[in-house]
Amino acid sequence: MERVTITSWHNGLVDEVADEVISLLTEATKADGRAPVSERGLAALRRRGPAAVQVEQVRADVGGTEHFLVRESGGGLVGYAQLDTETDSEGRPVAELAVRPAARRGGVGTALVRALLERIGLPEQPAEPAADEPPVTPASLLVWSHSGHPAASRLARRFGFHTVRELRRMWVDLTEHPPGDVSAPSDVSIRPFQVGGDEAAVVEVNRRAFSWHPEQGGMSEADLVEKESETWFDPAGFLLAVDSDGGLLGFHWTKVHPPGAAAGDAVGEVYVVGVDPDAQGRGLGGLLTRAGLRHLADRGLRHTMLYVEADNPAAIRVYERLGFTHRDSDIQFGR
Repeated sequence: MERVTITSWHNGLVDEVADEVISLLTEATKADGRAPVSERGLAALRRRGPAAVQVEQVRADVGGTEHFLVRESGGGLVGYAQLDTETDSEGRPVAELAVRPAARRGGVGTALVRALLERIGLPEQPAEPAADEPPVTPASLLVWSHSGHPAASRLARRFGFHTVRELRRMWVDLTEHPPGDVSAPSDVSIRPFQVGGDEAAVVEVNRRAFSWHPEQGGMSEADLVEKESETWFDPAGFLLAVDSDGGLLGFHWTKVHPPGAAAGDAVGEVYVVGVDPDAQGRGLGGLLTRAGLRHLADRGLRHTMLYVEADNPAAIRVYERLGFTHRDSDIQFGR
């Protein structure tokens, strides 16, 4: 039975409403074991523009970020969608959404998807392709399901979405699969990241290494500096491979999730491994990956995770040789 609802779009959220959204996302994370909104989306919720340029004191008042709220008639927040119109490399809007666990199976998810389609100007159901057209046309709206939840798949099918991307999450037990050899060639050194000195070089190598990636390739120095202020940021776990002249060849940026975020204990993450295209073929990707895993193991972490595109079998094989196994997937649907 569909329940009730008061809906509204916002370009920014006052503190009180942002706190309501974060509370809803926290409940959904506890219920599903996965956060329904990405790290980038959560950062947008916490971000504030300078007070001098704000009409209201709002959070997430950044260009390209919009918010859709669904409330019960009594005012309680039961659904949230975040629409990002700027970060996809092909200019497509990307959405994430969440429904409060106690309000599920009441039409809230349906209301969120309908609002997103209307905002983008898409009909509720896709038109049937002509006989001479391919069965799937390029998507103009992308929506993430960050745990491959069955309810998300049902909702996607109902509105004519198709799977356009699968991001696999793989895990390894470092006590069962300890990192291998981390000795570097004589002309390569591995050192930790230096705040205030390495940002430009890392951003350039990242741009070259991930020119194909919808999100990662667009990282700017400002984005990197912003992450340096996160509580999880640790320059000691941000490992750089440099040549004899100090030039950056590649990097492995590790991350540690606190207890309760991804499992009962703290969990490491192979956050980003990037190698300059001119330095590929020298085994630096494997070396940096093992060095990062050794760093995480030395910190006493037993489990480490990573994300990898499902259509990158070469990378998957590399990680499988290190002991990683597929645990679950994030699915991106498109219309």
